[in-house]
Amino acid sequence: MAVYNYDVVVLGSGPAGEGAAMNAAKAGRKVAMVDSRRQVGGNCTHLGTIPSKALRHSVRQIMQFNTNPMFRAIGEPRWFSFPDVLKSAEKVISKQVTSRTGYYARNRVDLFFGTGSFTDEQTIEVVCANGVVETLMAKQVIIATGSRPYRPADIDFTHSRIYDSDTILSLGHTPRKLIVYGAGVIGCEYASIFSGLGVLVELVDNREQLLSFLDSEISQALSYHFSNNNITVRHNEEYERVEGVENGVILHLKSGKKIKADALLWCNGRTGNTDQLGLENIGIKANGRGQISVDENYRTTVPNIFAAGDVIGWPSLASAAHDQGRSAAGSIVDNGSWRFVNDVPTGIYTIPEISSIGKNEQELTQAKVPYEVGKAFFKGMARAQIAGEPQGMLKILFHRETLQVLGVHCFGYQASEIVHIGQAIMNQPGELNTLKYFVNTTFNYPTMAEAYRVAAYDGLNRLF
Repeated sequence: MAVYNYDVVVLGSGPAGEGAAMNAAKAGRKVAMVDSRRQVGGNCTHLGTIPSKALRHSVRQIMQFNTNPMFRAIGEPRWFSFPDVLKSAEKVISKQVTSRTGYYARNRVDLFFGTGSFTDEQTIEVVCANGVVETLMAKQVIIATGSRPYRPADIDFTHSRIYDSDTILSLGHTPRKLIVYGAGVIGCEYASIFSGLGVLVELVDNREQLLSFLDSEISQALSYHFSNNNITVRHNEEYERVEGVENGVILHLKSGKKIKADALLWCNGRTGNTDQLGLENIGIKANGRGQISVDENYRTTVPNIFAAGDVIGWPSLASAAHDQGRSAAGSIVDNGSWRFVNDVPTGIYTIPEISSIGKNEQELTQAKVPYEVGKAFFKGMARAQIAGEPQGMLKILFHRETLQVLGVHCFGYQASEIVHIGQAIMNQPGELNTLKYFVNTTFNYPTMAEAYRVAAYDGLNRLF
């Protein structure tokens, strides 16, 4: 059994692990990466962010072809199966793995593929797929093992018609009707994807409003769009049991309702991947959802062990996870790269997509902040008209007296790109973070970014 010595060992090669490993390596530390797969990228690349967004892109293309009259000269609307569409996602995954493998090679980070667990605070035992056991000695360890879908014990996930957001990528047919249980970000995204393929979707939400953390106007816009696209949303419902039958699934709700469909996709919560880490050997305790507590430096209760990404909970976004991992390594190498990651935009890849940063109307009203609203509706924007994407709007919330930008909320075409302009301005000092910036800046025309100028004028016109 070989023993290897490192300055930093990172567990998990998703966004958090990659950010940590690259930052530590560039600071001159000797770094090892341990991942349970035989390829780098983590759940983000293989099961989560990348495949779902690649699927979404393909479905949007299909929807455009089937709804744009211009394409009728080419042929009639086409029907595509879920497995066919999934092939495009697999190509993206392969490209991502190739790129990310190159990062580790260029930065001289050693890769160990196997299940890593602690034997003590500075020793990691890696059981490789071929049965070989490697021992890694580390001065510091960063846990970035990510998360997986939460699976209630009373649901039979071995049934051929019951899936979670990981196993749905193995779906070998296209259901005519699908139940999505859980209307969080993942549930709403997959509801959009399957609806775009012509599947009737029953989206079961245990709350009274879709994505209640969003600005209420944006949430209502999503609800309206869902109702127009074969998605039935059932609010304030909870499951009593899930019955797998020969040709489908019957969902029994506590309200007494029964919903039958060809398949069920469970999207209700996630669990941190900590159960195989041997945390009991080092005195770290995960909570009931498998998550590890850290301080603002991403340090656990054991001084030389850090954690980042989904395994620590909020906000459980790939974008934030990368920065958290980089910051955890920054706490170790002390090269000025540490920051507490809390300026995180929300990006929701429904069809159309949603993105936001800062406060929403409910929060500002509750805090009694005197704010005003500026809006730009995409149906009037030249770039949106050219793209055939009239749905949506950009909404800017700003202080009535100082004109400081307090929040940016966007629903529609390129929302996840558009929001970053607002994010950049909100982080500027003095008058640079006010509505005046958008009025006094020349935007390319036609662009979606021009919506900021339109929304700014709209907001200023509301002042008296």
